Amino acid sequence: MARRPPLGELPPDYTPPAGSAAPQILAGSLKAPLWLRAYFQGLLFSLGCRIQRHCGKVLFLGLLAFGALALGLRVAIIETDLEQLWVEVGSRVSQELQYTKEKLGEEAAYTSQMLIQTPRQEGENVLTPEALRLHLQAALTASKVQVSLYGKSWDLNKICYKSGVPLIENGMIERMIEKLFPCVILTPLDCFWEGAKLQGGSAYLPGRPDIQWTNLDPEQLLEELGPFASLEGFRELLAKAQVGQAYVGRPCLNPDDPHCPPSAPNHHSRQAAWSRAPGTPPLASRPALTRTPAPTRAEALQSTFLLMSPRQLYEHFRGDYQTHDIGWSEEQAGTVLQAWQRRFVQLAQEALPENASQQIHAFSSATLDDILQAFSEVSAARVAGGYLLMLAYACVTMLRWDCAQSQGAVGLAGVLLVALAVASGLGLCALLGIAFNAATTQVLPFLALGIGVDDIFLLAHAFAEAPPGTPLQVDVWIDEERMGECLLRTGPSVALTSINNMAAFFMAALVPIPALRAFSLQAAIVVGCNFAAVMLVFPAVLSLDLHRRHCQRLDVLCCFSSPCSARVIQILPQELADRTVPVGIAHLTATVHAFAHCDSSSQHVITSLPPQAHLVPPPSDPLSSELFSPGGSTRDLLGQEEGTRQKAAYKSLPCARWTLAHFARHQFAPLLLQSRAKAVVLVLFGALLGLSLYGATLVQDGLALTDVVPRGTKEHAFLSAQLRYFSLYEVALVTQGGFDYAHAQRALFDLHQRFSSLKAVLPPPATQAPRTWLHYYRNWLQGIQAAFDQDWASGRITRHSYRNGSEDGALAYKLLIQTGDAREPLDFSQLTTRKLVDTEGLVPPELFYVGLTVWVSSDPLGLAASQANFYPPPPEWLHDKYDTTGENLRIPAAQPLEFAQFPFLLRGLQKTEDFVEAIEGARAACAEAGQAGVRAYPSGSPFLFWEQYLGLRRCFLLAVCILLVCTFLVCALLLLNPWTAGLIVLVLAVMTVELFGIMGFLGIKLSAIPVVILVASVGIGVEFTVHVALGFLTTQGSRNLRAARALEHTFAPVTDGAVSTLLGLLMLAGSNFDFIVRYFFVVLTVLTLLGLLHGLVLLPVLLSILGPPPEVVQMYKESPEALRPPAPRAGGLRWGLSPTLPQSFARVTTSMTVALHPPPLPGAYIHPASDEPPWSPAATPAANGSSNLTSRGPCPAPE
Repeated sequence: MARRPPLGELPPDYTPPAGSAAPQILAGSLKAPLWLRAYFQGLLFSLGCRIQRHCGKVLFLGLLAFGALALGLRVAIIETDLEQLWVEVGSRVSQELQYTKEKLGEEAAYTSQMLIQTPRQEGENVLTPEALRLHLQAALTASKVQVSLYGKSWDLNKICYKSGVPLIENGMIERMIEKLFPCVILTPLDCFWEGAKLQGGSAYLPGRPDIQWTNLDPEQLLEELGPFASLEGFRELLAKAQVGQAYVGRPCLNPDDPHCPPSAPNHHSRQAAWSRAPGTPPLASRPALTRTPAPTRAEALQSTFLLMSPRQLYEHFRGDYQTHDIGWSEEQAGTVLQAWQRRFVQLAQEALPENASQQIHAFSSATLDDILQAFSEVSAARVAGGYLLMLAYACVTMLRWDCAQSQGAVGLAGVLLVALAVASGLGLCALLGIAFNAATTQVLPFLALGIGVDDIFLLAHAFAEAPPGTPLQVDVWIDEERMGECLLRTGPSVALTSINNMAAFFMAALVPIPALRAFSLQAAIVVGCNFAAVMLVFPAVLSLDLHRRHCQRLDVLCCFSSPCSARVIQILPQELADRTVPVGIAHLTATVHAFAHCDSSSQHVITSLPPQAHLVPPPSDPLSSELFSPGGSTRDLLGQEEGTRQKAAYKSLPCARWTLAHFARHQFAPLLLQSRAKAVVLVLFGALLGLSLYGATLVQDGLALTDVVPRGTKEHAFLSAQLRYFSLYEVALVTQGGFDYAHAQRALFDLHQRFSSLKAVLPPPATQAPRTWLHYYRNWLQGIQAAFDQDWASGRITRHSYRNGSEDGALAYKLLIQTGDAREPLDFSQLTTRKLVDTEGLVPPELFYVGLTVWVSSDPLGLAASQANFYPPPPEWLHDKYDTTGENLRIPAAQPLEFAQFPFLLRGLQKTEDFVEAIEGARAACAEAGQAGVRAYPSGSPFLFWEQYLGLRRCFLLAVCILLVCTFLVCALLLLNPWTAGLIVLVLAVMTVELFGIMGFLGIKLSAIPVVILVASVGIGVEFTVHVALGFLTTQGSRNLRAARALEHTFAPVTDGAVSTLLGLLMLAGSNFDFIVRYFFVVLTVLTLLGLLHGLVLLPVLLSILGPPPEVVQMYKESPEALRPPAPRAGGLRWGLSPTLPQSFARVTTSMTVALHPPPLPGAYIHPASDEPPWSPAATPAANGSSNLTSRGPCPAPE
């Protein structure tokens, strides 16, 4: 096997990043860093050589491993639960949610289905007879929804939520109430008789028509049933609830309706009652109206239907005769509810004609689930389109007219390899149990593709461009070590960018949002898989492509032989016979006629060179000879202009010569590195930074649900209307266990008062009953105490009997004699010496839990209105005033409470600042109550989804600072140059600030999602900066020269990488979700453009001004011969002429770069001699008088 020539035989201007450092003078104290990087690059060189030697095996095993990991996608779980996606595990909110679930169960008490009506003409009044009737039409259509599942019919009355069903001893009354008990429907229609039409259910009594809410008069019914049953307790219950005549005593929207009851106030006058529309609709179970001035104008109407949760529906019908034959389960209950909700939304939206003056917006919890499900689904069309577009771009940009240099198949294979790496990374995430979410399915495949293809382009460019002075003949050492040279040159930068990207995404995982933490971890793992694919498998693809080129096969269609055999050949002579031209001073380009032939029998490529070659001086360079690199790329060689007549005859078209490297070398770098241009660049970027700092002040916090739902959809219309007209949020103040409620009543009242005084809390009307269970409990005790006092004063209740007293008086009697002592539970002497509520408005502690049992059992409507949700629930206790046994007097005390809640309504929450203010106020109230011994926390959607904004900016700054420090350490470790690492981090910090400021100008709000992108931008920005910085660090010359050389060799791959990233992101622009477009496509596109500008414009300017000194310097003693080389003599390089050529040989034209090695200069560093014989002219065919120069290369099949 051919060996690599020693470093001493390479020209001094051959400057791979560190491999060429040895024959140079080491600059100052940089020997150790250079040695360490040379050692690391030596490992990469060995890796590349081994991969090339066993490319077939590596490719097979790599594809097998990645394919096996990709199978993990079969067990991927897509998470759509908002709580699981948005609430940080282990956070304060998470602990509070867990506590609530432990006490109350996994699900909420009910689910809401809502209708919102708005006028088509914005600003019109909806309090008109027409608008109210249209609202009735839509609500009535929605309330009559039925779905058929499991052979059963399910309507609203079966699945709706019913609050506070009382316990009745009379069986007939109990069955009738069970059938008639109303669903909880919050609607302005409750103020009219037509509100009864929304209630289902009916009861039958002999001699009467079916009893429904449209014809039910509770007062009249009780009078008719009075002779047949004792209904005093039930009558008192209805009186407390202020039911009255129910709906039949309310005005009719349409008095001409034949079913409008005669008891309606406007039945006889036939005048519309729309002016009595409600201010605040009451519960259907407590339909008495609050007497407040009737509004005369409104812009929207809302009706809400409450349904049971799946757990409640399952428990309600478990063991029922209607479900005993269908294997009733909680999963089936959930299916029934979702089917009903979807049908509800569909019919409600279709209830009004298109030409109606009003429009209906419907929404349900199932609608939100459907949105999240659709948001999380993978769009196969967009994924396929994005990857096909990337395939086309990679193939087109890497195709060449010259078949020997074309890499279209490499581009196709690279994109497919990245796609497989992305799939394997996601499969590994699934195997690790990281749940997928919308960000994973909608964004990560495209973002990972764009980032992964960047390194593919970098390796392909480096592999196509032979290192300076490296030959391409088949029978020379580079054939087996070419991949090693490629990894030696590009491996450090690929490793640096990949490590920084992984570090960036791992730092982004500090954001305390589970969905985005999962996205960040998945992105980091996918980047790691891309890194492994690029460094281990893609080199095998390049090695196979090199074999294809050696065998003269077509690109892409590699089964066919190539019709063209032109190739760029670089000849590396050790020395010339006259030894008069020192290296680095002259660069000679020869245009020769070459004849290439591949012997089919031996599979050898034979290249013959004719005897005449004309050596010409290099063309004028825009940056003078300082920028001319004798070790240019093959793409440069094809584009060099040559001044001879022979070359003019074979000159290619300008469009074929133009490349990005050519543009960077001859146009971009000379212009950018002029002093005036540098000043302009610094001024412009300074102005951009200043504008960005101002834009950063415009960034607001927030992420509304309307930003997530696609615009133009009915769901988006509903959410917009709700946010505008009905921004009310139901919240609760939860009190925990760990303290004695009986002795902390005053602290509980104070906590309620502090919470009620918050700006965002909606105060109840002055005439409305209190909204906390403690108030309801106390008021109920005061009521029965008043009844007892009245009965005692009249003599109906005595010390020894309460049978003649009222129901409430008898209850008070039983409570007053309780002592709370298990050994002596009763004390009749307390009847007149104590009160159920003392003068301070507190319940005696020894009576607190006993009275709680009585209240829960005796006032179900008050308990339901309080929404207390006690845990443990007080025991059931049935009161019978006619039972005078001692057992009936003993009332079981409720267990100490561990969970109770006070309900509140928050209003006016439009901006994130409003939510944050409300959350801070609620938390402060709970903290103050904690000092008094009361453990409490707020609960509700504002605290669930907006709590993150309390510390989001602090978390963002912390993550960015940590990542910048990590980036500095990684760059300093791998580059072994803190100066360069500092410049890179400076540019990355400027990019982050500018991206943040541009977000402010674009109106993109700051939430956890942009924070992840901002943090990841530091890692992504490394892709655009580290290649240029590394190229600058490892070249020789002045700062301008090194900056120009860095641009020449990195401009093309960096630009291709940016374009590939943009192509990967382009598919995000076609998303149906504006959220994806605004928060991912726009932000990531701006990030890519900023990275391109800062990496190829700002960083080279900074390096040319503030860049570190070179790690190696070329030192010659000042010598006239070295400074003024003589012009080459004619015929300095000749070959013999073959008199005849076989007919099978083809005539081609090729460029050949001849690098001349100078004689050793006094005082220069000389590499130790190698065992290989030096090159001499005598060893050439020309010296031997041979008729041609022949190079033979076998076409071995790779392993």
